[in-house]
Amino acid sequence: MDLLSDLLTENIWVFFGFAILISFSGVMTPGPVFAATVAKGYEDEKAGIKIALGHGLIEFPLMAVIILSMGFIFTNEIVKSGIGLVGGGLLIFLGASMVRSRKMSSATKGQLFPYKSLTVGAITTSANPYFFLWWATVGALLITAALEYGAIIVFVFAVVHWSCDLAWYAFTSFAVFRTKHLWTPLVHEVVFGACGVLMIAFGVYFAIGPVSELL
Repeated sequence: MDLLSDLLTENIWVFFGFAILISFSGVMTPGPVFAATVAKGYEDEKAGIKIALGHGLIEFPLMAVIILSMGFIFTNEIVKSGIGLVGGGLLIFLGASMVRSRKMSSATKGQLFPYKSLTVGAITTSANPYFFLWWATVGALLITAALEYGAIIVFVFAVVHWSCDLAWYAFTSFAVFRTKHLWTPLVHEVVFGACGVLMIAFGVYFAIGPVSELL
């Protein structure tokens, strides 16, 4: 870790290259926000942009909190359990909504996922405990390195990181919307069912730890 920290703080271009690589590797990993983007992308090709904005409503304040606390808050066991329990429950609810609506056609636009894209981005982000854990560990390391270059670089890093989210989710919703005419009713049902099940699975996985500690 010390070697990596030294490398990130020695060259600003190395830092940003590493930050972009890590950011994309995280955002491209399938998760609740990605599943929601697929669902909303079927209705609106710009849904990914709105979801990224909702994601940013949670992410930017979180970055500020981490700068002040350096992630201690989100490594606290009580906080982690609370996020896991509440977040897991939200994801199960959202996933169940997707599964129930999987047979709806494009004629029922706006009902495939019963929340606006901006709200969906904020909810699925805040309901994901691993989002907070990532920022408390890897994210905190990147912020620490950015601080070595000054406050302006921390700001630029925050924008660059979020831009990776924006690019991926915008691409995802655009691709889904532009190819939906190729989807047969069966493909439509399978895709939405799979996304719903994925979200439920994440919710159960996130909640099972805190629940087992309460029993």
